[in-house]
Amino acid sequence: MADIFADTSGWGHLVDKSQPYHLQAASLYRSHRNNGGRIITTNYIVNELVSLMTSPLRIPRSAIISFVESIKSSPFIEVVHIHEILDQSAWQILKQYSDKEWSLTDCASFALMKQYGISNAFASDHHFEQFGFRLMLK
Repeated sequence: MADIFADTSGWGHLVDKSQPYHLQAASLYRSHRNNGGRIITTNYIVNELVSLMTSPLRIPRSAIISFVESIKSSPFIEVVHIHEILDQSAWQILKQYSDKEWSLTDCASFALMKQYGISNAFASDHHFEQFGFRLMLK
């Protein structure tokens, strides 16, 4: 099974039952895990996720810590740390597509997905489609 990339939006839909794609996210996540697939994410995404869960989702700190620790300790999830070369690639994407409203975190995600040969984004953020990846949550 091919690897997928998990964005902040995907994790947010998974963790919060009130989110519009929660059921779809939970089903996709379980299916991918049960079929031996790997999920790739980044430390930038984890940083955004903690912010999202704190506000606006207002998830209690203990639940945030528990969820993030489950991501970090899962044998089928890889949290890639953005290093200098990947950061430079992200910066080049940001500069090249100055007409887009992509964040540096988005661009780092795109650079990593290209590097890993991943085409499916466990995300609802249309920026992934703009860059040419397939959104799994829509």
